[in-house]
Formats: sequence, C-alpha cells, structure tokens
Amino acid sequence: MTNARRTTSHRRRDPRRIARKPLAGSLAVAALLGGAWYATAATDSGDRDSSSGSSTAAGASTSPSTGADGSASTSPTATTTASSAKTTSTTTPKAVAKTPAAAAKTVTGTLTPTSTTVALAAKFPYLTAGYNNTRQWTRTTTAVAPNGTLRVAWPAADGVHVTPLNAAGVRSGADTVVKGAKEVGGLVTHNDGFALLTRVADTNKWKETAAAITRYTNGKQTFRTKLTGTASNDTSPGLDGQLTWNGTKYGAYFVVHGAGGFADGHFGDKLAYISAKGAKLSGGWSWGCSHNEGIALHAETTGAFTSLCFDDWRSGLFVSTGIGAPDVAPVVQREQCWAGYCGGTFPGRTGDLVKSASGRYATAFASRGAASAKKNSADSSGRGWTVTPKTSTHQVAVAFMANRNSGPGKAMYLTSASGTENVNVHIAPYGKDRLLVSWESLKGAKCAAGTCTGTFTGTHLRLIDWNGKFQSADKVVSARITGDIAVLKNGSLTWAYAPVTPTYATPLNGASPTATSLRIARLTP
Repeated sequence: MTNARRTTSHRRRDPRRIARKPLAGSLAVAALLGGAWYATAATDSGDRDSSSGSSTAAGASTSPSTGADGSASTSPTATTTASSAKTTSTTTPKAVAKTPAAAAKTVTGTLTPTSTTVALAAKFPYLTAGYNNTRQWTRTTTAVAPNGTLRVAWPAADGVHVTPLNAAGVRSGADTVVKGAKEVGGLVTHNDGFALLTRVADTNKWKETAAAITRYTNGKQTFRTKLTGTASNDTSPGLDGQLTWNGTKYGAYFVVHGAGGFADGHFGDKLAYISAKGAKLSGGWSWGCSHNEGIALHAETTGAFTSLCFDDWRSGLFVSTGIGAPDVAPVVQREQCWAGYCGGTFPGRTGDLVKSASGRYATAFASRGAASAKKNSADSSGRGWTVTPKTSTHQVAVAFMANRNSGPGKAMYLTSASGTENVNVHIAPYGKDRLLVSWESLKGAKCAAGTCTGTFTGTHLRLIDWNGKFQSADKVVSARITGDIAVLKNGSLTWAYAPVTPTYATPLNGASPTATSLRIARLTP
C-alpha cells in the first residue's frame, strides 16, 4: 500500500458533477494522496445515425428503426431478447490527411467496417456527462471467449445487461441481467459465462457504491466479491476501470474514494487480483496514482499485470506496473492532468494498451503536450510537477515501450490542427504487424477549463506499424468506436456502439436519451 499526501481544505463534494483542480498543499505524511473527480452523470440527446447499406447476412432480420433522437422505435420491456440481426455496411470513406502514396496503396480496399444490429431488451442510455458536462459515450464492453463466442456488456435501469452473440455478431440467447450493477468497468468472457467489474450497493460514510467482481457460470451467479469496503476505508463512486484475465486470475484496476483513514475524502486508484473462484489474492495495491485520469491494464502470464495511469500530481502518463504510486515510474508523457485537462479515462474513452508478439507495448491517448514541464516549487515533497500545455485542443498521440517496465521514446502525433479537438482515442492490433488507431474529431473547437465543444466531423481510422510509420491514409467512417474492442481469433476487431450520430456542439444537461438497439461492428484485416 502506498502512503498518501494530505492536502489542505479538501472537502468531499460530488465527483460526478464537480471538476476540481488538484491542490498543491504540503506533504503532511510521507507520500501522496490522490484521486480523480469523475463524472458519470446522465446526459442530453443525440442524433440519428446516418449510415446505411445493403444486407450481407442471409436470413438476417430487420432491426428496430431508429427515431430522430437516436432511440429505437420499439421498446421491449422483457429482460430477455433473442432476436436475429441485420448486417449492413457502415462506411462513409473520406480521406482527410495526406499520407505517402506507397503507404496508402498497401491498404486499398481495407478499413471498411461492417455491422450487425442487435435489438436490446431494455433501454440503453448511450450518453454520459463528463467533466464540465462534456459529451461522452456510455461505455460498452465487447469481449470474446476462447471458443470464439462474444458477449457485450451495457448498462440499463435494471442493472448491467450482458448480451451473448455468436462469432458473426448475431444474438445467440437471452441477456443475463446483473441486478443492481451500476457501471460496466470491465468484462472477461469465458466459454461458460463471464466476469464483470461493476459497482454495487454498499454501506459507508459517503453512501457510495462499492467496486465488485461478479462471475456468472451457465447463467447463474457463482460469486460476487466486493473490492472496496469499510475494512479498507474506501468506496468506488465511479470505476473508470479495467478487468483482465490471464487464465488463472483476474486483475481489476479502478478508481477509489477514501472513506476513513489516511485517505479520507481523497481519490486514488486500486489494483486487485482475484482467483478464478472469487478469492482475493496478494499483489496489487490499495492506493495508487493521484487523481487518476486514465487507467489501462494488460494481463501477463507471470508477474504484475502491466498498467498505465494518468497521475495529476506528477502531471502525466506513467507506467505504473507493480508500483502503487509511481514516484519512480517511467514517464510516458508529461501532461497537464487536472480534472478535465487530460484526455480523459482510458477505458472506453481514450486509449488502450496493446502488446506485440515480441513483448513491446503501444498506447494511444488524447494529448495537449507539454510546452514546459518542471517540478512544482510549492510542493514540499518534491514530487509534484507543473506542466504548461502546448495546445488548447487534444491531439492524437501514440507512444511505444520496449517492455512493461520502460518508458518510451518521444510520443508521435497523428494530428496537429490547432482548431480541432480529438476525443475517444483507441488503439488495437490490426493483423500481424500493424496497429489501428481511431478517434473522433471536432472542428471549430472552443475550449475552456480543459474541455472543448465543436462540430463533429467523423470517426477517423489510421493504420500504423510498430515503428509508428503510417500504413494508410486517414479514413473517415460512420461507425463509432465507443467502448472496448475485442480481437477475434482471425484478427478481426469487433465492438458495440449505439446507432446515433454524435454531437459535441454544447455541454450535456439532463437525462440521457436511450437506444433499444446496438450495432456490432467488425473490421477484418
């Protein structure tokens, strides 16, 4: 367990609504205390998806039509649905960046997602309010089992639904509804069921939820293990987490809120390991990165799972593998990481962590860069940093690491337009030796307090190799990538998204609109 720094006048306020800058107070105990003000409130409306195409799946049925607000016109009330799906092309090619001609030729006819449509058994609130009520997609997670079947987790009013799909992306059975679950924090799919990282009811001084892993086998819950509680003086009002599995144990990485003890009222992160039967294992940490603005976790066959965190006190992205608080962790990138100023959280919103066959790692993130980075003289601990961002808008950055304990070389940037904001950044393996980087762009960006509004101009796809060399032109498609991506045995990528067109023109207020269908997208190298 790492120690915590104390800050002055740190009063608890609702993390879902308030974006706070970190306090630079003196170190009253030997080390750091942190956390993040996370926003997961419901949001405002979106527009109808404009994508269309011809059916490519024989015998697939028509999915519910979509209304002008993005909601499906049908509204089933049962907790299970076993409908078939419609497969459609969902691409609107448009080159928006100059790339060497030779590179563009190597991928002619690729980067063309297709999709099936799956009717949902409940209404899915597909938008979430971020910092300063910025518009964000509600996270969905798609995961593949060893036998090639898929499951998609998504939240609804009655709990988290886990929808089974066959390898073609067509519903294969009824949803399993995890009653009382509040968030999709991560999903691992097994041949006989799944494990879900989520939040559940708890009793604590803040009246907040607890982080928990729940395992279902053949449709029945086999264990539910709470990962926060009174004994550990912590809660989890917003996970922004990740769940991974190495064949023997689970790793769960998520945000915690101190509820007593040295960390009372502060936010940090926690990494816990859990056995296949739900028992808590040794390793990980109970208190880590300060005000963690981004979590990524990769399962390893031996040793600590590889992890990344955005730490506001050190102001940047760090390799936190095996280290609760990265005082000596390798620096991936210095960033101004106040709440809302960093690119956001890794899971479902910005970035991922990919491992190559040779053991290298790649990550992508939304970056404002650093015009200057220096130790914070007001911080008596000597650990704090002050970073002046290079740009007002976030650009798409990619960094490579030689191994799980090393820092990378200089991050490379895929975008540079100063008036364009880039959000929802992802990276995934594409075939044997390439990487797919995706993001959404907003032109005419107007930024304040680290968050921007603007006009949505599309979902961008770009291929690079493991040296960062462009392998394709920048292609704009109508499919969104709004949650965790699953990699199939043949190398295809698949993910789930609500069939609505994004709008980022204004902040979000009020309840989220809902959809009663999901698109299950696929991209085959």
